[in-house]
Amino acid sequence: MGFLRWLIGIIMIFWLLGFILNIGGGMIHILLVIAVIIFIYDFVMGRRR
Repeated sequence: MGFLRWLIGIIMIFWLLGFILNIGGGMIHILLVIAVIIFIYDFVMGRRR
């Protein structure tokens, strides 16, 4: 699940850049929502092991 954490980190960086520089519009926020869903999935699945 290390890959998912890297993916979440990259998406968060792009979201922050888009938020600060006002680029990307709604796509950045959609990616953020996807990242949060993946993070929650990773967190729940990690506890079951």
